[in-house]
Amino acid sequence: MADPTPPTTAKRKKITIPMLMEKKRKREPIVQLAVYDYENAIIADRMGIDILCVSDTGGMVLFGHESTVSVSFEEVMFMAQAVKRGSQFGLRMVDMPYMSFHLSEQQAVDNAAQYVAKAGAEVMKCEGNRHHARYIEAIIKAGIPVQGHIGICPMRMPQLGGFSAQGKTADRAKELIDDALAFVDAGCFSIMTEVCTSEVSQYLAETLKVPVISLGSGNTSDGVHIIGSDLFHLYEKHVPRHSKIYCDLVPILEKGYGEYMDDVKQRRYPGKEHTVFMKEEELAKFKEMVGWKA
Repeated sequence: MADPTPPTTAKRKKITIPMLMEKKRKREPIVQLAVYDYENAIIADRMGIDILCVSDTGGMVLFGHESTVSVSFEEVMFMAQAVKRGSQFGLRMVDMPYMSFHLSEQQAVDNAAQYVAKAGAEVMKCEGNRHHARYIEAIIKAGIPVQGHIGICPMRMPQLGGFSAQGKTADRAKELIDDALAFVDAGCFSIMTEVCTSEVSQYLAETLKVPVISLGSGNTSDGVHIIGSDLFHLYEKHVPRHSKIYCDLVPILEKGYGEYMDDVKQRRYPGKEHTVFMKEEELAKFKEMVGWKA
């Protein structure tokens, strides 16, 4: 397979929600990616990723949190600001962190507005169920679009019984459908299904008017979301079953670090080509000034 070629910048347009709706209508898969740093935002945006999602998972990858529950509002803000600086065309989405929109409608609107005003976010992603729909609706009514996130919600791990696929039974599948419908009724422009059965995602994609994005929920939705670092095996603690490692950067990094260490220990680096030297006359003057006999 030929290497992918970045689209020509001159021909590109800024991704908007109507463009995503058109992709769904034409059955063109939507590509959504979790990205949380400046350089990866530049590359992903250059390659033509439709939605750049500043995921709270970045707090685990970049800052070492054990789960997304402890990732702070401010840490997500830092990541969102970096992605804003590195992107031009992709739709910038911010994953609202733990308890940042769950307490009241006013809290939800205030916090979403901060991500818009301070980090250039264009849409939010809010995970939960139908019980959170009124808070999401408040954000949308304030003029900030939201992608509703159902299925595996890291914030609700104890309630869901751990990290296990959702929608395996008819009853649980119906609950997920009800959650999605509540989010759509609240005004969500899109639904993301995380680690749900393929049938749940397929049914939603076939029956909802808004795009349905799969994260580990099969290949029958309107698009796919993946954690950017998982593509390169950059979170060694856990590799989800639904992830595909396209390029394992770990051995490449180990090789680079190892060669650097060896070069330093053997005094091969830095070499003359990496070094600045004084002109001979200035060196002679300097030696005389300080009494250096080298």
